Formats: sequence, structure tokens, C-alpha cells
Amino acid sequence: MIGSFFVLSSRGNVLISRIFRDDDGETGAYWWAADAFRLQVLNAKDIRSPIKGIGNTALFFMRHGEVYLLCTSAINQNVDCCAMFEVMRQLLKVFQSYLGGRFDEESIRNNFVLLYELLDEMLDYGFPQTTDSDSLKLYITQGKAKKARTTTDKMKNLTVQMTGAGPCPWREPNIRHRKNELFIDVVESVHVLISASGSVLHANVEGQILLKSQLSGMPECKLGLNDKLLMSKEARARDRDGIRKSRTNVIELEDCTFHSCVRLGKFDADRSISFIPPEGMFELMKYRCSENVTLPFRVIPTVNEISRTRIEVHVTIKANFKPKNFGSNVGIRVPLPKNAATATIRVTSGRAKYSPEDEGIVWQIKKLQGGSEAQLSAEVKLLETVALDKAVWSRPPIAMSFQVR
Repeated sequence: MIGSFFVLSSRGNVLISRIFRDDDGETGAYWWAADAFRLQVLNAKDIRSPIKGIGNTALFFMRHGEVYLLCTSAINQNVDCCAMFEVMRQLLKVFQSYLGGRFDEESIRNNFVLLYELLDEMLDYGFPQTTDSDSLKLYITQGKAKKARTTTDKMKNLTVQMTGAGPCPWREPNIRHRKNELFIDVVESVHVLISASGSVLHANVEGQILLKSQLSGMPECKLGLNDKLLMSKEARARDRDGIRKSRTNVIELEDCTFHSCVRLGKFDADRSISFIPPEGMFELMKYRCSENVTLPFRVIPTVNEISRTRIEVHVTIKANFKPKNFGSNVGIRVPLPKNAATATIRVTSGRAKYSPEDEGIVWQIKKLQGGSEAQLSAEVKLLETVALDKAVWSRPPIAMSFQVR
């Protein structure tokens, strides 16, 4: 699957490399991939795609801070692009769990022996093996971590967990807690594209259900969802009986993926999520929703070009959710022309400042109650050396980040 794997700095220096196979059909196998990435990707003025085809080889890359993760594969293998990026995401997640959340050039150089050991365990001849950090920590230790168990029975349990041969390989037996607790978090990301007139061109929600399990023994948990997947069998039964009843307060989930602990047979039978949870934090489920998406905020921007050296910007943020909820850590980035010099800003809520490195106004609101609105007004002075016209400034979209509680 993966021909080679590299971790490179922002300058193109190779920090970590593994060559798994020589099937690209070029002289020197995949060794030239790092040089090609530096010359044709890092030195390029505009990078629009995370996939680059060079000769008979495809380069898949993603950036994290000031480092790049790079995977290569032969084009004639017709690999799954999404799988390549998911492998890199899992590798990054495991590396961060061992390095205390960091993954930069300094931490890589200080722990490259550990990272090579992890890489050899997670990828075998280019094929993903164990990518769960909790399972890897059972026998790859660091610093003051627990040493691997040496008794025969415990080594057998460890082998069962790593090979998946047992009935519940993701959970150790005989776990005990003084207090049994299970924490559930639902995290959703809203992606919206709105036209200049205010109409919604595209909207979808990507969500994940995160659990933190601190339960004793081998408990079986059951989670139900109030969506169309749950109602599908009832709908078919009503159609057979000639009875139709509309439901408006349902959410149709698409592209659902589950943790390996979920019993898919039970889900197919009654649409309930039944599982024996692993110990600690894990992602139970991911889903996507593209229908009946209610936008939590409405952004109304207005730009007036007063002269060649002055423009006025007005932005209104309206919270569309109920007053009992509130938006926290609301961040709005209002782009400005590249020749902007200074900005006089007034806001009704939060704090805002002109950030030249972000090429716009950064507006931070700590808390915004549901049903309320906040306004920003700014008078921006432009440099006279550059003409202000539509060819120079294309009016890029406003970016917004928030949390609704």
C-alpha cells in the first residue's frame, strides 16, 4: 500500500524516513521522493492539492505546524487516497500521544529512536497494523512509564489484545475502579458556504461521539440515536399498513463509522449502538449530516469603498439558537486588502484588532447569548501606492470558529 513514509521540516529536510518497497519503476526507488517534494511542492508558489503525481509515483502529504508528513505509492497500484490520509492522521495521533501532544522538529530529533520503533510497529511492509496508542503503550514504554509485563499469563493477554484473537481484544480483563463513570462528548463541525446575497450554497455537519470510560469489569453499554436510521424500520412498517406519519424533528445521519468495539449486527437489527468500551478516551462514532442543517449563526457583512485610500467595513453576527444556549470562544476573521495600513475598529461585544500577519481583522467574543447579535464597524486606511480594484482584492470569505453550549 505505502511505498515510503517521510517526515520533513518546513525547509524540506528529512527528519524520519522509511522505505517499504521499490515498485515505482524509477531508478533509485522512492529515495528521490523527498527531493521531488521539496522542489515541486515546497518551492511552488501555490499549493492547491495535497496529492502530487510525479512520473509513476503519487505523493500524498499533510502539514502539521512546521513539519510535513509524506507518503508515496505507485500510481499503477490505484490506492485509496482517503486511506492514505487516514493512515497519516493515525500516525500523527500516536506520535503526539507519546510526545505529550507535541510534534515539531525539536521533539522529533529528541525522540527519533522512539518514533522509529512506533513506525515499525504500526506499518509492516507499507500496510497498517496496530494504530491504537493505548494498545501500543502496553509494550512500547517511554521514560517513567510502566514496564512491559513479564508473567506468562499476562503476556498471553497482551498477545490476544495485539492480534485481536480474543472476544474483546480492545479491553483488558479484571479492570477495577472505585467509582464507575462514563463521560460522553458530542463534537460537531459545521461547514457552510454562503453567497454574497446571503443564500446557503452548501452546508454539512461532521460530528463525532467521544467517550471516556472508567468502568469495572466487562460492561456492555447501549446508546440510542434519535434519527432516521432509528425510524427506518417503523417507516417501512407504516408503508405496508398504509399509514403515513411525517416526522420533522429527526436528523438523517450519513457515512456513519464506528469503533471496532461496536456490535454491527445489533446496529443492523435495531439501530442501537451496543458495545463493550475500551478503557479511557476513545472515539465511538463519526457521522455526517447534509440535510436540514440549521445554521447557529448568521453573518451579514457590508463593505463600502469610500475612496482609493479608504474603505468602511460593517459586520453583524446574529445567534440563531435559543436564549438558553450560548456561543463561547467565538472567533471571526474579516479579511482586508493586502495594502491595508491601519484600521479604526468599534465593536459592541468582545475585542477586535487589525492583524497584518492574518491580513484582516481578528474579532474575539468570549460569550454570545442565543438570540442576541454583535456588530463590528471599521474604517480602514489603504496605502496609496497600490490601486484598490476588484482585480487586486477579490473579497475572500469571512472565517468563523465557535462552540455552542
